Amino acid sequence: MKILSVGGGAGEIDLQILSKVQAQYPGICINNEVVEPSAEQIVKYKELVAKTSNMENIKFAWHKETSSEYQKRVLEEEPQKWDFIHMIQMLYYVKDIPATLRFFHGLLAANAKILIILVSGTSGWDKLWKKYGSRLPRDDLCQYVTSSDLAQMLDDLGIKYECYDLLSTMDITDCFIDGNENGELLWDFLTETCNFSKTAPPDLKAEIMKDLQEPEFSVKKEGKVLFNNNLSFIVVEAHV
Repeated sequence: MKILSVGGGAGEIDLQILSKVQAQYPGICINNEVVEPSAEQIVKYKELVAKTSNMENIKFAWHKETSSEYQKRVLEEEPQKWDFIHMIQMLYYVKDIPATLRFFHGLLAANAKILIILVSGTSGWDKLWKKYGSRLPRDDLCQYVTSSDLAQMLDDLGIKYECYDLLSTMDITDCFIDGNENGELLWDFLTETCNFSKTAPPDLKAEIMKDLQEPEFSVKKEGKVLFNNNLSFIVVEAHV
């Protein structure tokens, strides 16, 4: 079985996926290739593989490149077909998402599938990005894309898919404790902005802070503020 991990990071989720595949198809040989632009993440991935058991039937290959670099390289060669491609929490960092979807869909073998995971259109992320995206500094490549946007793109491309939502919350209580180190990092994560608390206009931070405690963004439970972190799992089918 040939599996392609696009944006595999340090491999924690990849190895869980491989374990599930091995359980479903005992003894099968797996060719697992990873596209990941961070050298640091690839090192961590290799270290994780080295200390994980039951990897004998899996052949790993890592490519230090972005998905667009991978596309460019593959188009210059003879593209191979894949039985399973997964793209987990990485489409935010792709410039042309429809073109990326079309390209990887074209690499599917018969009866193969792509698994895409990203934040749901029902999540607090969707509300946060739609309301404040234009006011947040764009100092990195981050597309404010949710499953609702992706479903529309797939519909426009005529690609068949199924969507499953996973209910999820994220404890952001520390965001409301002044000077809390974890809270500062959470602010950076929520806004995709380095040192947000120190660099953002005070009125913007105050406005977001107020909204984050509203029911459309979060629930308050046992003294904690739990941000709506709902995720969507989108399973894309190969052309029949």
